[in-house]
Formats: sequence, C-alpha cells, structure tokens
Amino acid sequence: DVRDIIRTDNNFRDAKIDWFITEQKVKEQINPLFTQSNIVLTQGFIGATDDNESTTLGREGSDYSAAVFANLLDAECQVIWKDVQGLMNADPKLYGEAQWIKELNYKEVIEMAYYGAQVIHPKTIKPLHNKSIPLYVKSFINPDEEGTCIHNQTVHHLPPIIVYKANQALVQLASKDFSFVGEGLTAEVYNIFESLKFKPNLTQNAAISLLCVVDDQPEKVEALALKASEHFDVSVTKNLTMLTVRHYQKEVVESLTNGFRIVLQQQTPETIQMVLENKPNN
Repeated sequence: DVRDIIRTDNNFRDAKIDWFITEQKVKEQINPLFTQSNIVLTQGFIGATDDNESTTLGREGSDYSAAVFANLLDAECQVIWKDVQGLMNADPKLYGEAQWIKELNYKEVIEMAYYGAQVIHPKTIKPLHNKSIPLYVKSFINPDEEGTCIHNQTVHHLPPIIVYKANQALVQLASKDFSFVGEGLTAEVYNIFESLKFKPNLTQNAAISLLCVVDDQPEKVEALALKASEHFDVSVTKNLTMLTVRHYQKEVVESLTNGFRIVLQQQTPETIQMVLENKPNN
C-alpha cells in the first residue's frame, strides 16, 4: 500500500510530500523488494499523513507519484503510457498539421504546460530534473513506437509549438483618476486574484490601465470585476481565444490568425501570444 510509503501533510486534495520521511520508507520497505523481484507494483495519486489519514496528491498525482519513486530509487528513466504516440506540437483536433515531437527539454515542457498545453505537469518534471532522469511518453496502443523523450539536454530545431485556450475573457481595468498603474495598483489587482483563487493567463500594463486575460469562469470573473471596481473602471470582453506559439514562424502565425481579429498581442524572440476574437462577418 503506497500510503505506507508516501508521507504527506494534511492538505488532503493537494498534499505536499515529506521527502525526508518518504525517502526513509522507500529505503526500508521498497528497496528490499527488488532483491526478490524486478517488478514492484503499487498505487499512484495517494499518500497518507503521520496519522495515517489518506491524502491525494492533486492534479496529475499518479504521474507525480511515479516521478517521486523514480527520484528516490535513482531510476534509469520513467515511462508514462498514453493513448498517443507521444507529445505533439499542437492538439491534432484543433490543428490538422500537428507533428509528433521526438524529444524535448524539461523546461520546454514546463513552458508548454504554463501556456495551457495538456502535457506533463511541472511537479512531475521537477523530481526527474533534479537527478537528470529522462521521461518517456509512449503509446500503450503501439508500444513499439519510439514515443517522446523528455530530458535535460538542449533540443534544437523544434517545430512551432501551438497552444489554444478557448473560453477566455479580457478584463480591462482603467485607472479612475488617470493615475499611472504602478506597483501599488498592480499589487491590489493581484491581491484580488489571490483572494478569489483565480489567476490571469496573460497580463499587460499600459500607463493608466491593466489588461488581464482569464478563463471565463462567470462567477469569478464577476467577482473580480466587482472588487476591482473600487479602484478601476472595469470592462469585460468574452468569447475570446488565447493562442500561444513558441518557436513561431510568420507564415504559421498568419495561417492560425486568419479570420480572427487580434485583440491583444505579446511577443518575445521565442514566444508570441495573441488574444483572438472572431471577425463580425464570420
């Protein structure tokens, strides 16, 4: 029973692992089992407190459990089995030219997850990164296929990595007295986000305004607008899509934005993000 091994705090739905105690239990209870067999089966996703109360490890907790064991057992690698060949550069349901990616750097996967791609959760990556343990994502339908290897080395010549987030809302906060939106007002906004357990997917500052792109969760968007109205004039635009392209190419971006109006755009040498709205005549 993995609850005899994985020791956690009492944050029951998103428990934090006590690595020191868990490591001791792995040495005492798991390592000896490998003298009897080269296969040891256990559960993922759950742990237990010092009082033996069951806890869960939060989002992607099963993958995370495997990464914890890989770290503590100094594994050669970790393999996650899925119903696809490996990681793709885009969701093939949304982008017909999606490509399989042979290999990725740990940090690239974390970037993809941050922008909304349904890939490996960063908390799974961290225990592997700490010991440079490669992670393979392979298909249980076609187990002989190569899959994707995620490792600690630099990977060159990646295809554009495309991430869509639908059902976005743009919350525009304009200073009521035309004062600059500096650290004080920005801190107020982030305090509101924290109080609502809500996070912006994209923010952009101007002299007297702050733009926040958020998941369109109606109750939270309404609460955000209400609280922010103490300091700002607030307007909300809904039915938007956020598009993120890493390692972008001009022609790819143009094809992805054809038929949309670009409401907001941010760009760095590696990443471009745009908030899109359907054109009225579409």
